[in-house]
Amino acid sequence: MTARLHPFTFVVGAVRELLALLAAGATGLLVGGLSTAFYFTLVGLAFGLLFHVANWVTFTYVLYEDRIEFRRALVGRSVKSIPRNRIRGVDISASLPHRLLGLAVVHIDAGADGGEGELNAVSRTEAERLRGVLLARDAAAPLRRALGRMRRRWYLYAPLSGAYLLTPFALAGSLLGTAYNLGDDLGLITRERVESLGHDVVGLPTVLVLALAILALIAMPVMSVIAFTLFNWDFTVHERDGAVVAERGLLTRRSVSLERRRLRGVELADNPFERAAGVTRLGALITGLGDAAQRGRLLPAAPRAAAEALAARVVGNVPGPLTAHPPAARSRRVVRALAPPAGVAVLAVLAGQPWVAGACAGLAALAVPLGLDRYRQLGHATDGERLTVRSGSLRRRQVVVEHSAVIGWRIRQTLFQRRLGLATLFAAVGAGDGGCSATDMAEEDAVALAAAITPAWLAPFLDRPPGAGAEPIRAGGHRT
Repeated sequence: MTARLHPFTFVVGAVRELLALLAAGATGLLVGGLSTAFYFTLVGLAFGLLFHVANWVTFTYVLYEDRIEFRRALVGRSVKSIPRNRIRGVDISASLPHRLLGLAVVHIDAGADGGEGELNAVSRTEAERLRGVLLARDAAAPLRRALGRMRRRWYLYAPLSGAYLLTPFALAGSLLGTAYNLGDDLGLITRERVESLGHDVVGLPTVLVLALAILALIAMPVMSVIAFTLFNWDFTVHERDGAVVAERGLLTRRSVSLERRRLRGVELADNPFERAAGVTRLGALITGLGDAAQRGRLLPAAPRAAAEALAARVVGNVPGPLTAHPPAARSRRVVRALAPPAGVAVLAVLAGQPWVAGACAGLAALAVPLGLDRYRQLGHATDGERLTVRSGSLRRRQVVVEHSAVIGWRIRQTLFQRRLGLATLFAAVGAGDGGCSATDMAEEDAVALAAAITPAWLAPFLDRPPGAGAEPIRAGGHRT
């Protein structure tokens, strides 16, 4: 049956266009006074209303047994069809105006092949019905089970993440840049005014400058907590009829459904600051998921024990303890961290740049503990059902995937790895970055781990089948 967007779409569109109308009125006020501002605003309102009416009249959608179609007909006619068997997820979001009117935005993701579609806006009931039907679940009687919820005190972890620490200032910089460009276009910013402002700033007392700098340093973590709270307010994860659903947001509430049948594993990620505080972030590895960094998020920041408990509810217990990689991997990690700054230092000495050489020598000294920490973070483990690998220091990642999710192996050796008897084992799972890598394992361990998980795949390439004797498994005659 053919359906349209909710009639209140006009109201939501009017609220969304409000800032544009205010900008038009302000421009008219600067150009020609109050009467001009009134006409500018009136014209903007008329064009906005006409646009939303035309969009509502010309846009319809139809749900069939095998597809959903989006139809638009004004001068020409266009039809976009998304096969239902290609749909990877149906996300529901609602900004503050949507929530006040009982509306929601439905975003349909069908991966790289199927494309995507959006319905802005439909009733909340219709949004839930569409999600249930498109994901082949009964939306009338949903089975819901709570998996995890973010606690309020965890919002204080926001400053540990560089993204949230710098987000408010990036937004402030963007607003200042926009204001400068607008003022420059209107002739409000001149060279003389900029120079005068610069002289005023330079002439400020030192104590005041220091006080402003301290206030800025204090404001950074405070603003990061505020931004984190707006994006992740009341972050909850629950299971509903074969899907893991994550809901979050204060001003804009977003609900993301992750189908369990496409779930391949989870990823625990942290940086040195989060690691020192015992905090980690949890994400889901889903095949065919667009914008996986945002849509696959299960916990934005939480104590590691809480993140591992949620991971256990989603895919099972995290295997452990991790098996350390051989000592040869330590020297390789240190050399790889040390080589770039040391090489630049040598070139700087040859070029007669002692200051550059000194700075690079300092970086080389700092690279040694970084390389050692990279080695300490290497590890892998399996419990017979799941595989986990860990690597990285500045951004440490520990991936947990089910054995049944592995669709292929790749054992790679560079020239230096062959000399040290090391290899990198890549498990392809078709989710996240396409798989996970166990870096700088012993060559025999890499082959044995792959053979233990999928023995039938590697048996033709081995001198001795797994479990046939006490000798270690060796690659037969060649490397891949």
